Formats: sequence, structure tokens, C-alpha cells
Amino acid sequence: MTDSCPPRPPKPYDRHDEVSYTPYPRSIPLARRHVAELAVGWGHPGLAGDAALVASELCTNALLHGCLRDRLFRVETSLTPTALRIAVTDPRGERLPGPRLPDADAQFGRGLLIVRVLAGRWAVERLTVGKTVWAELDLDPDEQ
Repeated sequence: MTDSCPPRPPKPYDRHDEVSYTPYPRSIPLARRHVAELAVGWGHPGLAGDAALVASELCTNALLHGCLRDRLFRVETSLTPTALRIAVTDPRGERLPGPRLPDADAQFGRGLLIVRVLAGRWAVERLTVGKTVWAELDLDPDEQ
């Protein structure tokens, strides 16, 4: 496996973590659990469930639409003074996600709708190679 997601320059975060995963379905629960544990460990247990769900949806999209064989995808979790940010980078920059309205009986197609409801902000960043899809969960001022 090769990591097709080059490291980015450091940013002013209070906390930061990044893990690269293999492009297989078993990586999704690993990433989901890791992000939830970070939220709790960083003092925001109230965000753990939403953070896990956002991570799961972004990782699933990367796996289904953005991964290439033998290329890792990366999950970066960051804590700023105002938000918990979850960013998933994959090697396929030509396949950009966008919300859509699935049929009522469709099995897939609701991931970004879920992210949009849970996150204060989300976006896609094009990279030289690949893309990053990120979402930020606003911190509860009472937990800070």
C-alpha cells in the first residue's frame, strides 16, 4: 500500500490527529471508533456520536467513490477553539461529492445529507492529487 495523501503543513489547532487506512470496508468502523474516542479524550463527549457518524459517512464516501486499489485514505481529526473538524482525504480528485436527493427506497445516497444536518460547515477541497472532504461540528460553549 502507498499513501497517496501527502502530509499537509501544520495548522494552528489545539489538537490534531491523523490516521491512514486501507481502502477496505473494515476500515470504516476503525475510523469511526477512533474519531469518537478522540472527541471524548479531547473533552467533548457530547460530540462523540455525531463525530462518529460524520466520520463514518465521509469514510464510506471515500471508500465507495474516491479510493484506488493499494492507495490509502486519510482521516484527520482536529480540535480548534470553536469546532471539531473531521477531514477525509482520498486519491480521486476527479470524483467530487455533492448532496443529492435519493429515491425513497434507495439504499444509498443520504450520506452528505446526514453530514449537512450534523455539521456546522462542510466542503470539498481539491488537491494536486485527490481531494479532501471535511466537516466541522460546532463545540458546545458549555463543554468548553
